[in-house]
Amino acid sequence: MSDCGNDRIKAVSVSTKNIEIDVLLPLYLKTLTYSVPQEMKDAVKVGVRVIIPLGNKKMYSGIVIGIREDANSVNAGFEIKDIIGVIDETPVITGPQLELWKWIAGYYMCTLGEVMKAALPAYLKLESQTTIALNRTVYSDLPEDAGLDDTDRQIIGSLLDKQISMDGLSKTINKKNILPNIKKLLDAGIVIIEEELINSYRSKYQSFISLHPGIDSERKLDETLASLEKARKQKQLLLKYTEIASPLDFAHPLEIPKKELLDKSGVSESVYRMCEEKEIFISAKKIINRLKNGTVAQKDLPELSPAQQTAFESLKTADKPVLLHGITSSGKTEIYIRLIDCMLKENRQVLYLLPEIALTTQIIDRLRMVFGSRVGVYHSSFSDAERTEVYHNLLKSKDGEERGVEIILGVRSSLLLPFDNLGLIIVDEEHENTYKQYDPAPRYNARDAAVILGKIHGAKVVLGSATPSLESYCNATQGKYGLVRLTERYGKAILPKIWTVDMRRAYAKKKVVSGFSESLLNAIKAALSRNEQVILFQNRRGFSPFVQCNDCGHVAKCRHCDVSLTYHKYNSALTCHYCGYSIPMPSVCPACNSSSIKTKGFGTEKIEDELSLLIPEARIERLDLDSTKSKFAYSRILYNFEAHTVDILIGTQMITKGLDFGNVSLVGIMNADNLLNFPDFRAYERSFQLMSQVAGRAGRKDRQGEVIIQTAVPENPVIRQVVNHDYISFFDTQIDERRIFNYPPFCRLVILSIKHTNQDLVRAAGDILKTALVKIFGKDVAGPEPPPVGRIQNKYILNFRIKLKKNSNLNQWKYLMNNAFIQLKSDKKYAGIIIVADVDPA
Repeated sequence: MSDCGNDRIKAVSVSTKNIEIDVLLPLYLKTLTYSVPQEMKDAVKVGVRVIIPLGNKKMYSGIVIGIREDANSVNAGFEIKDIIGVIDETPVITGPQLELWKWIAGYYMCTLGEVMKAALPAYLKLESQTTIALNRTVYSDLPEDAGLDDTDRQIIGSLLDKQISMDGLSKTINKKNILPNIKKLLDAGIVIIEEELINSYRSKYQSFISLHPGIDSERKLDETLASLEKARKQKQLLLKYTEIASPLDFAHPLEIPKKELLDKSGVSESVYRMCEEKEIFISAKKIINRLKNGTVAQKDLPELSPAQQTAFESLKTADKPVLLHGITSSGKTEIYIRLIDCMLKENRQVLYLLPEIALTTQIIDRLRMVFGSRVGVYHSSFSDAERTEVYHNLLKSKDGEERGVEIILGVRSSLLLPFDNLGLIIVDEEHENTYKQYDPAPRYNARDAAVILGKIHGAKVVLGSATPSLESYCNATQGKYGLVRLTERYGKAILPKIWTVDMRRAYAKKKVVSGFSESLLNAIKAALSRNEQVILFQNRRGFSPFVQCNDCGHVAKCRHCDVSLTYHKYNSALTCHYCGYSIPMPSVCPACNSSSIKTKGFGTEKIEDELSLLIPEARIERLDLDSTKSKFAYSRILYNFEAHTVDILIGTQMITKGLDFGNVSLVGIMNADNLLNFPDFRAYERSFQLMSQVAGRAGRKDRQGEVIIQTAVPENPVIRQVVNHDYISFFDTQIDERRIFNYPPFCRLVILSIKHTNQDLVRAAGDILKTALVKIFGKDVAGPEPPPVGRIQNKYILNFRIKLKKNSNLNQWKYLMNNAFIQLKSDKKYAGIIIVADVDPA
């Protein structure tokens, strides 16, 4: 078996005739074994992709993760199929990357193939059913000497009129192994794959201008300038070109971006076209790298306050993961920038993790102002081709190419990229539950996996938060992590004043209008009168959580899930937020035909609607999942709010995560009770974190902000701790309760879910599995019981809760659990039962 070092996985020397390889596929499968034909043995290396047959009809590309020589004895009695071809010359994964994949698969109870599927862009997971289409923009500009062979041209010819799957292409041109040709055409941008079509992706082009070949000397240039005496604008354009391109190289004239030249010369497109007709210039369209953003560093490193400098020095010298506990607006980002600079000076890579795509909008600008184009971004809003460019860019250095991106800013999936020299991992807002992947597998927590990745690379790991998770703070107090505190805001900023409105009394005194207490409404108007901005937090999107008939009490529910439908006014529809099922808003009750149908409760959409009636002069924007579906919606909304073209920003928890707006003086929390009453052992922890974080958006510069919390239980201890900015008291209270009831961090929690469309079958399977699990875990297993939403997408669900001792052998317990699953599903009756294990649920 090959070795995985700290660099790109190296080739394994192969000399014998009988060669077998272990191939990893992006499927719910273990690795599969294939043999290597003699003519391909020198091309096979650990980490490269190979084309393999799967079944009788399908082809896949998989990654070689092991090579064996003379291995016939291992598979005696089995026919080992040959691979069809080798796609890559060099590995597409690194040793540390594969090591992390294996840890995730083992710890989070999933297959290595599921980790691979999550880690690789679709471009690197070609299969026989992948749909291929011609990129007509590139094809129309193909030169005669494009370097295409006969197979390439056959493929292009087959795609002129339609999109075809790779399997169909193979049959159309009657050639078995076409993946290398497809890879070549994809690299050139001539064809595009299915996911790119979904995202309407096209290669990014830019027009470049250079001197016409006929102007090949100073004499010819002078003659041309003389001929333009009466064409002032055309002469102006040519002179500007010579100025930018100086000194001129007539043999290899400089290509200048067309837009740049026209802008700098102050002439129009029509002037350029006249020059082109006179054979003064020629233009060419070229594919440009999206990672080469052209941003030039414009700022020096930030100056640190004495408190920040002390924290920075502690982090710089730490020899283990460190929790940076800094209150809101304490300047954690400035410290991160200093740490990044230290790593770049050591020629090491940096991974900067954020919990939400929305946060990358602000942070990327701050980082690029200091580090320029050395910063790259990686998240799911980018097309697959854009993510692939980032992926390949990280692989370049081992091939002797210049690396353009050294800092990756991204969400949890960026943890799985092919780093080879990682020096620093920053997990900002480490407490956020969005670092946890839910569906599909792997159900990993990027915060915890980052600590493992740091250990693999020997990299520093910094976990930052104003409201750390109980697990991280407990690790810090026990010495497993270092602990660095920032207890003061940066500059002259002071913590906001927080006060509560007792909604029971407000309703009794009739001082509530459309969900707004009189106190909150007056505070909003006062802030606007001072030309200040307001943030309103409601952790529920849509217009109304449900609609109900006032006569018979009927509530519209999802056909496929056990949950009520949420009303969305913008499209007048009732929608399920679990499966997407949607129906038009009924005009009469389907149960009694009454027209008395009313919306109940309120979401962000209703708050926006009501506030526009209460304060019509206010400019209002909404930040939630519904308003940010397009690629640049986050950026647009945040830019508008930062530019103060928006007065009031209403949002869900998206607005609680580290955003920095200097003119926000008021934050309103519309309904704190929804957070506190959620049926989960982490409800109080999440409530404290969300309320404290959104409160921290107020008064971040030189004046004190104000926060108003609307609640029916102002005496609740969590709310009092938020009001007093008292994290330590909150931690002490909650950690004692966790210890008493044996919840994380004092145990390892595993939630086992069983699912099927037949409820009786789920119940019967639950009884069988309960017997097996009790034999293994005894009283440490609870269930089966339905979750709060007991049916999703027509599948009934039962959960088991298993508490494992912290110092127990996890691998042994997981092995026993897997055996119980296998035994259950060995009965054909239960073969269709879906079993999902969620380790360390967030």
